[in-house]
Amino acid sequence: MINFRNVTFKKSATNYLDKPSKDLKEVLFVGKSNVGKSSLINALAGNKSLAYTSSKPGYTKLLNYFEVDDAFYLVDAPGYGYTNSGSAHLDNFSKMMESYFKNPNLAGVVFIIDSRHKLSKDDEDFYHFLNDNHIPFILVASKLDKLNQSEKAAMKKNIENVCGEISYVALSSSKGVNLDTLKSKISQLVVKK
Repeated sequence: MINFRNVTFKKSATNYLDKPSKDLKEVLFVGKSNVGKSSLINALAGNKSLAYTSSKPGYTKLLNYFEVDDAFYLVDAPGYGYTNSGSAHLDNFSKMMESYFKNPNLAGVVFIIDSRHKLSKDDEDFYHFLNDNHIPFILVASKLDKLNQSEKAAMKKNIENVCGEISYVALSSSKGVNLDTLKSKISQLVVKK
């Protein structure tokens, strides 16, 4: 069993060729800006100060590598969509991620959406990119604690409208809801042959 509390930050990189030297599988965290990727990483590791979080969209600009229990790298990617940095950031994101998906160590993607909102055009495009390229992924609907029952039903319908009948993990990083489910699914990605 992978110990998600045994996590250390290794380095920031502009592309996957600049990754840490140890050859490990990688699980990429992707979602639009300010969706809660860094907060989720901190919650999984049980360490609120591991990955820097910001209320401003677009804070993460590089690929941040975290080594998890000598088993794999968890890679925090910059968010897509609106950022305070403007369109130059979006161009850089596209170039960085285009090269990243050529990475032979990629075990899969944790694709994070905000449960409070309908999937954006960027979310839909990324979902189709993952499917079209047969990249294994786990769909995560974050910020579940912000929803009431009717909003949870609307979230499910919104996901189904874009993705059809798909398995996803609805969770709350701040409340710890369904974190163990996500840890189990990430572990399955990493140990797949």
